[in-house]
Amino acid sequence: MVRLYAAVAAGGFRRYATYRMATAAGVFTNTVFGFVMAYTYSALWDARPRLGGYDQPQALAYVWIGQALFAASALFGGGFEDELIARIRTGDIAIDLYRPVDLQLWWLAGDVGRALFQLIGRGVIPMALGALAFDIALPGSPLTWLAFLLAVFLGFVVSFAVRYLVALSAFWLMDGAGAAQVASLSGMFFTGMLLPLNVFPGLLGEIARALPWSALLQIPADIYLGTHTGWGLVRAYAFQGGWALALLAVGRLLQMVATRRVVVQGG
Repeated sequence: MVRLYAAVAAGGFRRYATYRMATAAGVFTNTVFGFVMAYTYSALWDARPRLGGYDQPQALAYVWIGQALFAASALFGGGFEDELIARIRTGDIAIDLYRPVDLQLWWLAGDVGRALFQLIGRGVIPMALGALAFDIALPGSPLTWLAFLLAVFLGFVVSFAVRYLVALSAFWLMDGAGAAQVASLSGMFFTGMLLPLNVFPGLLGEIARALPWSALLQIPADIYLGTHTGWGLVRAYAFQGGWALALLAVGRLLQMVATRRVVVQGG
């Protein structure tokens, strides 16, 4: 079974690798938006040094980490969820349920393959250009890079789990487009893509940092910047892993309920 899901992940990687023009356009978009954000952050941190506990090179690094993870984490969609919603709406999901594979793991494997391609195809170049154009903070140890990449992977799983719940809502709503749009807008704000969650004041900041979206960008960025070390690093991974397991469990429960609904309705 492990080989099967590995093959599904590889297929997801190859599928998105075929869209070369779309990837090039995405690299251009992420780079341009990164420059706009970087100059905005530079002006903001000139006026407010150490805002959110970051110096300016750290803040600029945060910008380019966000651009590197934007497509990989599917913050504005572009992952599996639109396809799954369409299959639920048309009834083709009944075919998927007959397959001798786990529905959740099937879509998770494919989405991990997509995320890995987007991280490489749309993340590396903008990050490299940002490092050349701006004075950004860089990890001083290869172990920090490894710790960062593990946090990124856990963020991928959390992102999938959130979007899987959104897609499953189509069993009851019949069209999950509205739920997907709400999730995308919430994710854009609560991931810290616009501003680091450390900048959010008071209770709003505490709530934002406790929500699962902080596992997608804020935690990986802080690990990259060396904020989480030692037991702090373990707690950061535990936070990401805890949300991943909890959301996947809720998704599994909703999947079971939805499966009964499909059977009751006759397919």
